[in-house]
Amino acid sequence: MNNDNKKENYEHHTPTGLFADKALPSDSNNNAKTSHSTVSKTAAQSRVTHDNQSISTESVPPATTTNVTKKTIASGEALKLAVVGHTNTGKTSILRTLLRDVYFGEVKNEAATTRHVEQASLTDSQTGEVLVALYDTPGLEDASGLMDWLEYNTASRRDGIERLQQFLASDIAQGADSSVLDSYDYSQEAKVIRQLLASDMAIYVVDAREPVLGKYKDELAILSWAAIPVMPVFNFTDSQNANIDDWQTMLARRNLHISTRFDSVAFEFEDEMHLWQNLATMLTHSEMLEQLMQRRTEDWAQLYDEANIIIADFLLNVASFVREINEDDDPMPVLEQMQEAVRQSERAMQHNLLNLYKFYDNAVAATPLELQAYQQDPFDPELLKSYGIRTTSGAAAGALLGLGIDAAALGTTLGLGAAIGGIAGGLLSNTSSIADRITGVKRLYIDPATLTLLATRAIDLLTALRHRGHAATDATQLLYKGEKSSLETSSDDGSYHNDSNSNTNEDSNPITVWPANKLPSELKKARGKPQWSSLSSGNSEQAQLLRADMAWSLSGKLQSYKRES
Repeated sequence: MNNDNKKENYEHHTPTGLFADKALPSDSNNNAKTSHSTVSKTAAQSRVTHDNQSISTESVPPATTTNVTKKTIASGEALKLAVVGHTNTGKTSILRTLLRDVYFGEVKNEAATTRHVEQASLTDSQTGEVLVALYDTPGLEDASGLMDWLEYNTASRRDGIERLQQFLASDIAQGADSSVLDSYDYSQEAKVIRQLLASDMAIYVVDAREPVLGKYKDELAILSWAAIPVMPVFNFTDSQNANIDDWQTMLARRNLHISTRFDSVAFEFEDEMHLWQNLATMLTHSEMLEQLMQRRTEDWAQLYDEANIIIADFLLNVASFVREINEDDDPMPVLEQMQEAVRQSERAMQHNLLNLYKFYDNAVAATPLELQAYQQDPFDPELLKSYGIRTTSGAAAGALLGLGIDAAALGTTLGLGAAIGGIAGGLLSNTSSIADRITGVKRLYIDPATLTLLATRAIDLLTALRHRGHAATDATQLLYKGEKSSLETSSDDGSYHNDSNSNTNEDSNPITVWPANKLPSELKKARGKPQWSSLSSGNSEQAQLLRADMAWSLSGKLQSYKRES
């Protein structure tokens, strides 16, 4: 339908109210319409995340027009922040990442997924004080059509808020059941505008892959009428098809000179801080945002410390893992048991990291553990080779695992033969004393090469989690910018390899966190402390207490190996 026909229909159905104080007459018919347009939802579900942000998935009831009078945010008040934008630009995705919550809202690769306003809160993790109230709004589906209606039915001499309030009082804003108005249902836009008028400021989410189109210009024009600060936020900025320069030119022409980048999939903590900092510059009272930035910076650093302690504790637990066998015993059953214990221990460590950063191994969102790289057997010789790790001096990478002398051991290697080293892999044998040698007792433990592999893989996972947004729903999406980690590239057959020569001197090999023959002193000390390992003793709590101080020391070294900016 062309604009002339639109105009004719609009003119025949112009609402009676023109001024703000006439927006919602108190007759029962209008009340019925308002009630009819309110969609009920299931009972609210609330929870508190690691960052102490409370989240309500209950739809926020639409505010009546008389309740959307806006005032400047006062000092000490929580900021009411509306997240608005065109359909399918990633509004809910950005909120998931800001909230560190894979469950918030619904994310699909289709338009108009969010149909109601949903609220969540960012709080001070120490005091519980609400700092920012976030409102996820439905997508703007037809801003150009709404702009036509506003041009035809509202007086240009009125200010923007008055014109928006007149729209909210109209039938098309209520989703009225009228054969004439069926094609002009702007109830979704009405939900956005109601929330916009009730908020202190808004972020306008832009899909950076989209070209600058007229409908987006109309959206910004309508948003500007709400008379609150609006900051564009570019999502999907890692795409090669990003059109950020074109967008910034258009925004500047509309006096929107402050914008920021925030990719909900390829997450950067610095981008989040820039988002809050830019919002703060647009407010008269920015105390709440400044408090939020300080607390989230502290919490982010604390998460990193806790994650490295989890990794360090795991490595010490494995390094101190020892099993004794007699000279004539068949070692293979013991070796297999030890390998399986280490596999389970690594999996538990990985889950602890996932939970710490609020990623869950479930159907809601793909996690890094769904990638083949983190599922590969740590005792697979090919995996060691992919990291360029050599087990003994002069041995080919990944071959003859378990043979040689470990300088960190409490004795010398007697050797269990090529069968143990070549078939089982990842374990060494040694005697801890002359008495053991006389009695024929042998001790089996995890070799330095495997410990190095486990450490490198754990730090790779931590790096991935710190650069992965909570909106990532596909395991093929980027883990983090510059995806090449210690796992390097994946070949067509699914195997992993690095681009460097596997025979490179391990002392200069940048792939692993340390050379396999130069374990940190904490792991060397663990060799002589079997009581530190719950895998050896079966007493998990006592063993963890014994290695706690050493785990703290080792965690500091882990941070220095791959310290993030």
